[in-house]
Amino acid sequence: MLRETVLTARKAGILRAIVREFIETGEPVASMTVSRRRGSALSAASIRNVMAELCEEGFLSQPHTSAGRVPTEKAFRAFARDVTVRRPSAADVERMRDGFRGVRSVEDGVGRSSHVLTELTHNVGIAAAIPPSARVLDRVELIPLAGRRVLAIVVTGNRTVHNRVVTLDEELSADELNSIRNYFNYHFSGWVLSEAREELERRLRLQGAWYDALLKRLSLLYNGGFLDIELDPEVHLEGAAYLVDVDLHMTRESMRELLRALEEKRRILQILDSLLESPAGAVCVHVGLGDVHPTMKELSLIGVTVATAGGLTAKVAVLGPMRMHYEKVMSVVANVGRTLEALPS
Repeated sequence: MLRETVLTARKAGILRAIVREFIETGEPVASMTVSRRRGSALSAASIRNVMAELCEEGFLSQPHTSAGRVPTEKAFRAFARDVTVRRPSAADVERMRDGFRGVRSVEDGVGRSSHVLTELTHNVGIAAAIPPSARVLDRVELIPLAGRRVLAIVVTGNRTVHNRVVTLDEELSADELNSIRNYFNYHFSGWVLSEAREELERRLRLQGAWYDALLKRLSLLYNGGFLDIELDPEVHLEGAAYLVDVDLHMTRESMRELLRALEEKRRILQILDSLLESPAGAVCVHVGLGDVHPTMKELSLIGVTVATAGGLTAKVAVLGPMRMHYEKVMSVVANVGRTLEALPS
């Protein structure tokens, strides 16, 4: 792992000023602007020298020779690390009260959260709640049907049974289905569903050694969607249209691909599960989501996991451009999380 660059107090202060200015304007930031905004004793020339060093260290880029500097993903990540959760403004508190007015249960609160998050941040608001036991796989059963079809019976940890008929491109015998069932139950019983999917996808991509033939047959079932079951989660997403108005340097096709990804409930749950891993109540900030999805490389996610009454685990988050108001969004997310935590089941 690459060691994080340690910035001097002077560099850190100038970098924060540049990031804040860029968040406000979206335009390259000049040394004169930094000097004027900071009221610094440093001259514009001295600030320009520091900015040149920050460029060399990967915190800033220069779009054009005569232009100012633009923060990189590395700069936003350093900036976000230094941001602390503050109390929301009186206006935001009032708007949150209005948004949750009449809500009497966690389920209702989750449904309302995405709207409140979007209204207060003008970004994508996401909220989800899943019963813990419903997320754990117990076992699967596979029964052959006529016409290259298979009845997949998936039992989750709360003993809920989910049935799904999968139509395959080729016939699988009862013995082959038994081998697949045994393999899957041996390796994935007790796994959280989203993690089982990710690991299975990884193994299917490798398809090596003596697993090869079995995994090729298992891939037929997986591609047919035998694990695409509803686990009774509440997943709400609102405000995707805000991304269209942001300059994310994307082609129309990439934007369409991003919007399609945000329509997939399973993908949203995977994103929340993989990124919001901190203890309940701790606000997480992830800058640059290219590892999650190629179209999300210029996006950031700010969210929190909430231990709610009745055993539900709720996750609320805001997805938006790297050039978002981190302090405000973190404040809103934290307070929406506390609101859900206080609601009865």
